[in-house]
Amino acid sequence: MRTAQEWFSEYGESHQNPVNKAIHWLAVPTIYATVVGLLWEIPQPAFMAALPWLNWAVVALVPALLFYLVMSFPLALGMAAMSAVCFWGWAIADRIGIPVWQTALGIFITMWVLQFVGHHIEGKKPSFFKDLQFLLIGPAWVIGFVYRALGIRY
Repeated sequence: MRTAQEWFSEYGESHQNPVNKAIHWLAVPTIYATVVGLLWEIPQPAFMAALPWLNWAVVALVPALLFYLVMSFPLALGMAAMSAVCFWGWAIADRIGIPVWQTALGIFITMWVLQFVGHHIEGKKPSFFKDLQFLLIGPAWVIGFVYRALGIRY
């Protein structure tokens, strides 16, 4: 498996333009959160309903977090924290009556349009057109920037 730095270097090739980078700083974590929200809303079979914390978002995040763990323990911790914030946010939205799937879907579409605008400005296709694993790399790439700014090694 590639190292985190190898993934980030390749991902960064199509994210050089400052406008595209700024868009990705906003859109990538937001898309991650909306995917969690959309998965959260998929109806659960009876065996899952018996465990109140178990939903399709948890099921999907387990292999994703394992992917990050194999790549880098510190990045996996950052992604686990980001995932926890997503769960917390959608739980609050659900509790106060905000329609989670409609809200998540609207934001998801908006952020993807914004990302494609960023790639148009960049003049390069999104990395995931080359390898779907880059859909998982984007959020970790943002965490990697935060870690570097804080002097945290990953």
